[in-house]
Amino acid sequence: MNFFGAFTALVTPFSADGVRIDLARLEQQVKFQAAGGVRGIVPCGTTGEAPTLSEAEHESVVECAVRIGRPLGLQVIAGAGSNSTAHAIHLHRLAHRLGADASLQVAPYYNKPSQEGLYRHFMMIAESCPLPIMLYNIPGRSAVTITPETVARLSVHPNIVAIKEATGSMDSASDIRRRCGISILSGDDSLTASFAAVGAEGVVSVVSNLVPDRVAALCAAIAEGSLHEMRRLHDALYPLARGLLSLDVNPVPLKAALHQLGRDSGAVRLPLAPASDATRSEIARLLSVANLHAVDATPLRTAAVEARA
Repeated sequence: MNFFGAFTALVTPFSADGVRIDLARLEQQVKFQAAGGVRGIVPCGTTGEAPTLSEAEHESVVECAVRIGRPLGLQVIAGAGSNSTAHAIHLHRLAHRLGADASLQVAPYYNKPSQEGLYRHFMMIAESCPLPIMLYNIPGRSAVTITPETVARLSVHPNIVAIKEATGSMDSASDIRRRCGISILSGDDSLTASFAAVGAEGVVSVVSNLVPDRVAALCAAIAEGSLHEMRRLHDALYPLARGLLSLDVNPVPLKAALHQLGRDSGAVRLPLAPASDATRSEIARLLSVANLHAVDATPLRTAAVEARA
């Protein structure tokens, strides 16, 4: 697989009380992403509140993403990480059985393994089945960083083909690119353009849940080397992208935004708490500035989607 362009880190829609997954809403979300022209979707990641999903829920979300997304031309990278190597292998094999194109493997959280521990963890997963792996480097949540040296060691394995780099560090992205040819995707919407300058090829995006067409256009401008268009699109996306990741912990602001657009119940599961009144007010302002309203929730079937179908 070639990993480049815009991939949407999907929310997991819940009922208003948060008790069950709203699979009908999830299907709508996947179709909305396809209509917006993104390259792929990432269910059961951070944005999808994966730690709160039961085993059966996790399987149902990935199954839905594959069943709806693949016929529409979307690549599906299923979140399958864990701080237990045995459990990560189980989820990786499950993603393979369900027909995902790859799995997203986060650095083990809470355990705080050494670099050698990280190396052995990911290598055991890579050896467990032929499904490609996108590493997920997010020290702000996992408390450990996959160093560029370790990324380079891991990239020798043919199944370890990409990394979602959510360190927020240009130095880290630059050093990874200097050491190996693994595909780098930004893990922060506000840094997509910046990371592209040092060799990143796209983004695993939060804001594309709202505006997949705009994030896809940004990645197209990057691929085409259109600096002026890239800057224009980045500047337009920046306030909303920063707000979604700074007003509260992800995906609380995003779900509040989707709710205001009529596309989600807005419910999050504990230990996350709903957005405050102040946060919802600021989100409403950012949506208005971005010219996003409830009418925009209905995806239009673009020529690109027609061609894929």
